[in-house]
Amino acid sequence: MKPKDLEFFKELLKGRLEDLLSQADNTVSGMTAPKENFPDPTDRASLEADRNFMLRIRDRESKLIKKIKKALERIDNGTFGICDKCGEDISHKRLKARPVTTQCIECKTKEEALEKALGI
Repeated sequence: MKPKDLEFFKELLKGRLEDLLSQADNTVSGMTAPKENFPDPTDRASLEADRNFMLRIRDRESKLIKKIKKALERIDNGTFGICDKCGEDISHKRLKARPVTTQCIECKTKEEALEKALGI
């Protein structure tokens, strides 16, 4: 991969990482704010459902943060854009759509078909 392309993906990943980390800070501060006291059980249940939903989103974002950090490591060690399974280059189109990917579209498609067949 060309150095110019690597720099593009590095900046893209760093920007996304900064966004996710700032959102995580907002969630933590929002969760530590004093809880409202709702006399109505329905209102309380709604608040708890919203909080649980937010925590699930943040959990997914936490996993994405780890993937972004690994992708930045791959850029630094020269393995970014190379499929973990077959060793071929991952297309730029795929990397732009999902820069944290570690597999080319063919290998990922085969993996997903196998998972579906096995019921995983």
